[in-house]
Amino acid sequence: MTPSDNAPRRVVVTGAARGIGAAIAGAFVAEGDQVVLVDRAPDVADTAADLGAKSAVCDLGDPDDARRGISEAIDTLDGIDVLVNNAGVFEIVPLLDIEAEQWSRMFDINTRSMLLTTQVAARRMIDQGTGGRIVNMASMGGKDPARGQSHYAASKAAVIALTQATAKELGEYQITANSLCPGYVLTEMGADTRTPEMVAGWSSLSPLGRCGSPDDVAAMAVFLASPSAAYLTGQAFNVTGGMIMH
Repeated sequence: MTPSDNAPRRVVVTGAARGIGAAIAGAFVAEGDQVVLVDRAPDVADTAADLGAKSAVCDLGDPDDARRGISEAIDTLDGIDVLVNNAGVFEIVPLLDIEAEQWSRMFDINTRSMLLTTQVAARRMIDQGTGGRIVNMASMGGKDPARGQSHYAASKAAVIALTQATAKELGEYQITANSLCPGYVLTEMGADTRTPEMVAGWSSLSPLGRCGSPDDVAAMAVFLASPSAAYLTGQAFNVTGGMIMH
């Protein structure tokens, strides 16, 4: 796979200024890995400093800047072993009200950015000749769309398909690609709009009786980068507490 099992991995995490991305970055740092956090928000530097990691600022919705930012992050690490494509956007809009621009923006950030970052990272992994791991953030919505999430759900279903195609094309280089499909995860985003009643309703969808935490998702990302996951590729793993089981 990547370096020897005991060597620090070189990890790039996008959308890492806060929330799930920051938790994933922190989990890799806790493993002793070298990590660069990538985000459009300048305060990603503060998050990285708190974790003892590095950072790069770029707009993944802009193709040229996405390539530049990921290349910069990889150069900072002098290579790459793990790419976690976590960056994404979310909004609720009724199907009949979605504008073409909203649809395009959703796919530009949630899906196209993953293609671009994967192209840059995979070329470096291939040149290194040591394999690598790619983990893409999809969503439960990519398998079981909710009302008002047509463009979001479609973009995440596309992530699942892109991940499968990536696994098939890059497997010969010992590069694995898997996607994560979180359910309801309580992060800072949306905290000011959700109510205790909403959280209780979401929690009731899980046999475990709770919503997910960023740490739940981070643990799965770290696992997929571990030696134990060396034979897993092309999969879309539910991290939903049983909210969906397919």
